[in-house]
Amino acid sequence: MKVILASASARRQELLKRLTNEFEIIVSKFDEGKIAFDGNCGSYVMKLAEGKALDVYKDIKNESVIIGCDTIVSFQDRILGKPKDEMEAFNMLRILSGNCHQVYSGIALVNSLSGKIIRDYVCTDVKFDKLSNDTIKKYIEKGEYKDKAGAYGIQGYGGTFVEEIHGCYYNVVGLPLNKLSKMMVEMGVNS
Repeated sequence: MKVILASASARRQELLKRLTNEFEIIVSKFDEGKIAFDGNCGSYVMKLAEGKALDVYKDIKNESVIIGCDTIVSFQDRILGKPKDEMEAFNMLRILSGNCHQVYSGIALVNSLSGKIIRDYVCTDVKFDKLSNDTIKKYIEKGEYKDKAGAYGIQGYGGTFVEEIHGCYYNVVGLPLNKLSKMMVEMGVNS
């Protein structure tokens, strides 16, 4: 069965290669603004992931499994999305400094022939070291914060801020491999 990843994320593409080398990328044009945050991070990321997968699904004619995924950072019930600019990135990292936050990834798989949808999510607790303003400014100058929920990437220099992690590391990168592998088997994809 053909596998389609509904994401432009290079990180997700690289991680998916650990489960299968045979997949196509069709970037979803789903408007995430259509989904209002209902106060439940798990439910929210699953709805976002499903929206992305269904956006690609509507144009698929052959038998495929479409994978939609979305990752958010949450701190004290507040979502820290992708920062719009350096100032917003700085403020996010100040908030995370010395604190524990949660990273949620929602995954949705859609079978293009049957219309079957399965979805789930993973949550990982991440504890940051105390960061000085100087450290944050130097990190922002590297540009690594761009296009990353919570303004950091654990797989890059941002990983040096992480004091502890409880849960799936790959979830924090953006694609929880263990969960996705089980879901692909459930959907009939040999992984």
